[in-house]
Amino acid sequence: MTFSFILAQEVTDAQSALQIAWKYFQDGGHFMYPLLLCLIAGFTIIVFKLLSLRRGLIIPAELVERVDRFEESEKAGIVEPLLAEFERGKSALARLAAVAVRNRGTSQSEISDAVQTAARYEILQLGKGMTQLDVVIVVSPLLGLLGTASGLAFLFQEMAQSGDISDAQRIALGIAIALNTTIFGLAITIPCVIAQSFFNRKIESITTELELVLTKLAHACQKPRNPIH
Repeated sequence: MTFSFILAQEVTDAQSALQIAWKYFQDGGHFMYPLLLCLIAGFTIIVFKLLSLRRGLIIPAELVERVDRFEESEKAGIVEPLLAEFERGKSALARLAAVAVRNRGTSQSEISDAVQTAARYEILQLGKGMTQLDVVIVVSPLLGLLGTASGLAFLFQEMAQSGDISDAQRIALGIAIALNTTIFGLAITIPCVIAQSFFNRKIESITTELELVLTKLAHACQKPRNPIH
């Protein structure tokens, strides 16, 4: 009986919270709808980046170790499985390493140039979604301010038409409702800014690590290929 009562109370509280949230949304006016779109877009982009920027998908730790031992593997004549993994291209490191080994026997600068050309595409892939996140960050607070300004303009217009400017409580309530869009816009922007900073740092870290690993590989590949028996 006690459990049923607690469960019923929690359901009631959840329904009350939803009603309050819906009233808050409705009070914000028409600008709440584009803000809701910004919220959905921002959340979707953040989830997408969290999934796509996983280090294991871009720079697998096991592959990094094998790339570091590329020269040793080549001398030992056991490099073919690694070359096959490069060609499968399941990660950014594998695809860029494949470019490097295709240019074996040339100078390190030529190998580096070829890798850098291919790396531009990989960097674009790492940054996919960041432009859209920038748009959400810029547009959300502006929509919030626009909604607030529109609400205040409507409130003052109503007051001027009615000629009643003595009801301080009504004025305060009108201003509070008009501020709903600004609050909502900032609530969207703040986590998006935090996520943007986190993703930028992660992309920078991944790019730096890729550069270090591929520089070692380019140095190993500049030497003439040893015959494999």
